[in-house]
Amino acid sequence: MEIDEDHERFTRLLIEHEPELLRCILVAVPNRSDARDILQECSVSLWRKFETYRPDRPFVPWALGFVRIELRRFLRKSANRRQLTERAAELLLEDQKEAIAALDHRETHLQKCLELLSERQQALVNGYYRMDYSVSDLSQRTGQTADAIYKSLHRIRRSLHDCIEAKMRGTQA
Repeated sequence: MEIDEDHERFTRLLIEHEPELLRCILVAVPNRSDARDILQECSVSLWRKFETYRPDRPFVPWALGFVRIELRRFLRKSANRRQLTERAAELLLEDQKEAIAALDHRETHLQKCLELLSERQQALVNGYYRMDYSVSDLSQRTGQTADAIYKSLHRIRRSLHDCIEAKMRGTQA
């Protein structure tokens, strides 16, 4: 049996982002069992409409539209139970959506700020964060002391933070 490429791509996206989607649901429906049921229904809807997903767009904002629909259904069905009102759930999801959008912007700015680092700084960042080298590994590879590596990483993080904040404010960094 050959696995369909869309099915595999959908499965990977869902597995990667399921914790984030579940957190969004738990904001509106604190009962974990109910939240899992909602996520399951949402997953079925996402799969049914996956052909409408555009891969050039982030998955989570697209999926949150389905989360909202499933939350509304759940809240209507369980109106006699003590839950958030539909409007309160919608407001909480809106806040979550804005937070996700802000994180997407920060990630975009981070990529641009990383490109502004010197080659030596990029090598340290790549070694430490992407390749999981320890500080002692980096120390051996660069010939710098472990203390110098720690200080360099601290300065790089501060520089990246300042750069991202400046870009978020719309000023040049």
